[in-house]
Amino acid sequence: MRALREPAAEQSNMAASVADRAAAKQIAGDWRGRAAKIVADQVYPALDKQIAAVAALRAKSQAGDGVWRVPNGDDLYEAALAEATTTKFTADEIHRIGLQQVAEITAELDKILRSAGYTSGSVGERLTALNKSPDQLYSNTDAGRTELLASLNAGMADMTARLPRAFHNPPKDPLEIRRVPPEIQDGASNGYYRPAALDGSRPAIYFINLKSTSDWPKYSLPALTYHEGVPGHHLQNSVTQASGDIPMLRRIAFYSAYGEGWALYAEQVADELGAYKGIERAGYLQSFLFRAERLVVDTGLNHMRWSREQAVDHMVAATGFARGRVQREVERYCASPGQACSYKIGHLAWNRARKEAQQALGSKFDIRDFHDILVEGAMPLTIFERRVRERTAAARKVA
Repeated sequence: MRALREPAAEQSNMAASVADRAAAKQIAGDWRGRAAKIVADQVYPALDKQIAAVAALRAKSQAGDGVWRVPNGDDLYEAALAEATTTKFTADEIHRIGLQQVAEITAELDKILRSAGYTSGSVGERLTALNKSPDQLYSNTDAGRTELLASLNAGMADMTARLPRAFHNPPKDPLEIRRVPPEIQDGASNGYYRPAALDGSRPAIYFINLKSTSDWPKYSLPALTYHEGVPGHHLQNSVTQASGDIPMLRRIAFYSAYGEGWALYAEQVADELGAYKGIERAGYLQSFLFRAERLVVDTGLNHMRWSREQAVDHMVAATGFARGRVQREVERYCASPGQACSYKIGHLAWNRARKEAQQALGSKFDIRDFHDILVEGAMPLTIFERRVRERTAAARKVA
């Protein structure tokens, strides 16, 4: 907040944004000056009050980093997990699931890394070494960032061509890939998706935090693109928004366990479609490992009373991610307890439902038909699994 407050009002990002957009549209007027006056007279005084309030609260804040430290913290975390996962798993159960998943995925990664010549040290240490390999890094310059974004767009185009093998009539809604604006990158997550405006006035956007390109070794990027773009969030949202069979509320509703579970499952679908090349499969499995580790760290931080530093150390050792990237992640778990658990819990539910449908339908199972569940919109996992059973029963009758 102090960094946001530091520039003179005329030089603030808010005033500059208004001026730049007015100039781009060739709208005459002193837009920078008018915006700067609002910033100086209204925005900055409000920001000063906010800074003072947070500084005063910081001095009174109890020691510790997880939600357990606030009044009724344990009950709050239990409610947060229920809301985020739409299940009744306890924190201890989620922690155990995370540890089991971390162990299984680590064993798979071990084989891939050994075949690529990375044999020394733990899996986390070998991933750390891979992260630092010069051939895996884009230069931390504007040119390097441009090259990185170009590679994401190329990967998106390649995946779009593969989609008909797994989806009936996959949508072709446009998706822009942009870097997180530099002025907010310090407090922003590593990557996120913004759905298109319902009236078509703005396309969907996939944002990636490029504060440091070293956070994004090349082998790790395809999985993120398939998660945020297609067949991940963008495809799911495009299908749902185009569905004429459900009310508007259902077309825009978001359940984290369903939506983030789908996006993680989409990374798996990308693998099944042969999208990962060579060492990129290590990036795909590292993405799964990261989400499994989230179960361990989120519950460790908010239920088992780990410190932020302990959580960061644990995740770096397990995943091999850069420390700066991990620190931003862990701070997210402090601010939004439970949400990070929705990804892997949701992914497990998608796989569980698919396996059940495959077993019930046998040779009649068509992955494209299974994916048609997306037209029904997001829903809690318990309802999702019930709907898959109902759709499977209907398909058996037809067959």
